[in-house]
Amino acid sequence: MRQQIFVSSVQKEFAAERRALKDYIHGDPLLGRFFEVFLFEDVPAADRRADEVYLDQVARSDVYVGLFGREYGYEDKAGISPTQREYEHASALGKERLVYIKNVPDAQRHPKMAALATRAGAELVRRRFGSMPELTAQVYASLVDFLERSDLIRTGPFDGSACRNATIQDVSADKVRAFLRTARRVRDFALDEGTTLVDALAHLNLLDKGAPSHAAILLFGAAPQRFLISSEVKCMHFHGVAVRKPIPSYQIYKGTVFDMVDQAIDFVMSKLNRTVGTREHGPQAPVDYDIPEPAVAEAIVNAVAHRDYASNASVQVMLFADRLEVWNPGSLPPGLTLETLRHAHPSIPRNPLVAEPLFLTKYIEKAGSGILDMIEMCAEAGLPTPEFKLDAGCFVITLRRGRPSGTDEDGTKPGPSRDQVTVQTGTKSALSRHQVGILLNCLKESELRELMIIPGRSDRTKFRRQVLNPLLEQGLIEMTIPDKPRSSKQKYRITEKGRVWLNTLPEPGQTIP
Repeated sequence: MRQQIFVSSVQKEFAAERRALKDYIHGDPLLGRFFEVFLFEDVPAADRRADEVYLDQVARSDVYVGLFGREYGYEDKAGISPTQREYEHASALGKERLVYIKNVPDAQRHPKMAALATRAGAELVRRRFGSMPELTAQVYASLVDFLERSDLIRTGPFDGSACRNATIQDVSADKVRAFLRTARRVRDFALDEGTTLVDALAHLNLLDKGAPSHAAILLFGAAPQRFLISSEVKCMHFHGVAVRKPIPSYQIYKGTVFDMVDQAIDFVMSKLNRTVGTREHGPQAPVDYDIPEPAVAEAIVNAVAHRDYASNASVQVMLFADRLEVWNPGSLPPGLTLETLRHAHPSIPRNPLVAEPLFLTKYIEKAGSGILDMIEMCAEAGLPTPEFKLDAGCFVITLRRGRPSGTDEDGTKPGPSRDQVTVQTGTKSALSRHQVGILLNCLKESELRELMIIPGRSDRTKFRRQVLNPLLEQGLIEMTIPDKPRSSKQKYRITEKGRVWLNTLPEPGQTIP
């Protein structure tokens, strides 16, 4: 959210300067990103007293700018002008006050304005100006200083600077202890879970002059999005190959970077097709997904760890019928290009203090090998090489899914997969892997829209005719409200016959979504 600047409301003397100052701030590439200027004359007609309006706006503003010249302005019954009221109100509320005095002979200045200028000089550092260029230069320098002191702009890394308004109480001691326990187990980290909160943060360089840094809040904050609202991951699942509304499945995950990574990975893996092998080599049947889980994890961790947290954009994870796209706000670090990513390259983390704890818990490695590992994993799975691009201020990773070729015009699959399971149902037909997935889903009562997600269908009529009705006809599933087949409350559940059929799944060669 942009900071509001209130410019003193003397209407006549500085009318042109006030308007020019607003246009200058809004038009400046830097200041325009951070500030919105309030001018009293821009307020539409309203059934409110003028003094109520301008004093209310002073209270709402972050910065008060006073332009003092010759005139004192209209005086109320107490003999006080709006300019003085505004200045006193800003002072009482502790607002940032920037006062600029017009270069005019003191004899030409109204006595009350001269007294106000003298008072301001005793309370703060004021500046003088003689022309509009001088005024804009003075204002620019003052506002940049304000941004630096407010940590809205900085010269050091974002993750190392103090998180504005955050205190040690905003860091979860339980989350730090859980981290220490894991880091000691998997990386033999020096500190154990008995280490005090402050000592642990200090050891990880997560304090800035005693205050928790942005990295501390992102890693261990009790409510990170309270301070960093865009530090979230948006996950979307589309049945087709393009972004189309309504979105069938849309989740926004918040919490620490660990929480967001885990939740986003779970979201994607729960939507991918999977193949179950046999127990030939052990008690646990192997499961293969149409994108390897480590590749999915690498893409998501890369985005969460290396994104630009100063950006108002969020990480976006979008799963389509043919691919997974992970959008990471920010560009590549200096020295890296889209081409060099495909070869051995150094690790250049955008957020080094966030990356360190992720390394200590084995979410990432420090060798800069994550992208190369992702490429290798996709190659071993027989998938196309991952694609990388820069688009709309984001670094985008695309992982292609392994699925049957051919789709309907809307991007969905044309019908049940022809990849049949080997176990028969007692009739002449076998079940597709999608129908097996529906059987498994119907172990609990499921709505039609939930079942349509499994084969990636959007056409209800085709889905019923080609996928669902054969299961109903064979008595493998049943309706919960059979007398009202099209009821909005209709659900589907597995029958005893369906359960018996599922008991044959361990046989070699079976596949399920």
